[in-house]
Amino acid sequence: MSSEATVTGPGRQRVAAASGAVTQAAAEPSTAWAEYLAAARQLDGVRRSAAAAAGEQARSAETAREELTVVRTGLASQQERLRELGVPAMSLVPSPPELTEASRSMAGGPAAVLAALRAARGRAEAADAALAARRRLRPGSWPARLRNLLVYGPLALVVPLIQVAVYAATGVGAASVAALICGLPMPAVAFVAGWVGIGRLFRVSPAERLDRTVRFGALVCLVPAVLVTAGLLLVLLAG
Repeated sequence: MSSEATVTGPGRQRVAAASGAVTQAAAEPSTAWAEYLAAARQLDGVRRSAAAAAGEQARSAETAREELTVVRTGLASQQERLRELGVPAMSLVPSPPELTEASRSMAGGPAAVLAALRAARGRAEAADAALAARRRLRPGSWPARLRNLLVYGPLALVVPLIQVAVYAATGVGAASVAALICGLPMPAVAFVAGWVGIGRLFRVSPAERLDRTVRFGALVCLVPAVLVTAGLLLVLLAG
């Protein structure tokens, strides 16, 4: 019985030790596998984040290139209009401090460049709106007939008003007859003066042709003279 106990006790200890070693050996690969899976998932997350960031940068760069094309086109058109208005060319070129500030604002990558370009586009559109508002107040931007009427109209009324004033001051007499005769060729003179005046007052770009509305101008210069001459002639004949 003692021999059985002697055999049994150490055997149980050896069996227990062996089973513990097996359990520990089995646990170590399982822990390593879990750590490997966690590292793989972390690496995949980093890869996905990097791919998303690269894709976002690529989209921002493409959008920035498109925005740059739009801004350049708008600025070129603005520069041409400002030169026509007499703005010096040096005033249309950015100064060194402005270039430095622009470079600093775009140092953050494609997203920062896109934001700066969108801000520049907004300022350019605001400047376009301001220029359009000013042009609406300038006769040079009006329709051709309305613009030219500002020149033809006053010239066409000068001689008829003088004829009416002479008649009102002298009545039926030699002075009124002389004023009536002298006023007959005046519509042609008023038209020529208006044609020249329109070219001096309203400037266009070299690529454009100034519309002097010749027929409309001739009609404007002729109608007041004909009406006043006919009226005075009837009064003189009646007198």
